Amino acid sequence: MIKSHSTRVLNARQSRTSGFTLLEMLVVLVIIGMLVSLVGPRLFSKVDTAKVQTAITQVKQLRGAVETMRLDIGTYPSKEQGLAMLASPPGEEKLAKRWHGPYLEDALPDDPWGNPYQYVVPGPDGRPFGIFSYGADGKPGGEGNDADVGMLPKDKSAAPAAGGDTLDK
Repeated sequence: MIKSHSTRVLNARQSRTSGFTLLEMLVVLVIIGMLVSLVGPRLFSKVDTAKVQTAITQVKQLRGAVETMRLDIGTYPSKEQGLAMLASPPGEEKLAKRWHGPYLEDALPDDPWGNPYQYVVPGPDGRPFGIFSYGADGKPGGEGNDADVGMLPKDKSAAPAAGGDTLDK
């Protein structure tokens, strides 16, 4: 009998000391919170940089698709036809016969911030067209992540855009 009583007392002590106290758990949560506050901003800045890189890549892809379409139909889309012509044939019967699209594997993408890409005629530096995104703020101009990205028009009357051309030519 004595043996079983001492075993019960020992088991009771072990069960009381084997868990974490509320204070220990709070200390761990505070430490985790401090680590997240130090690492979090660095990770989120990388997300913003990745979105800018994605926009640059998509503009290059769209530019290539427009050039391929021009080889087929013999002309660039007008400002009114825009990038939609990559996915659906033009209204003109003559052009529609030579159109061999769609020229994108998937649907026409929005920029990484959920806004449509802008298509302007004429484009920058004497190019026949320009494709760009207004950046994170969705407005012309801006700095940092809000800067416009792509083949930006230099002519302010075509589409107001500041921030420079951030696409390799």
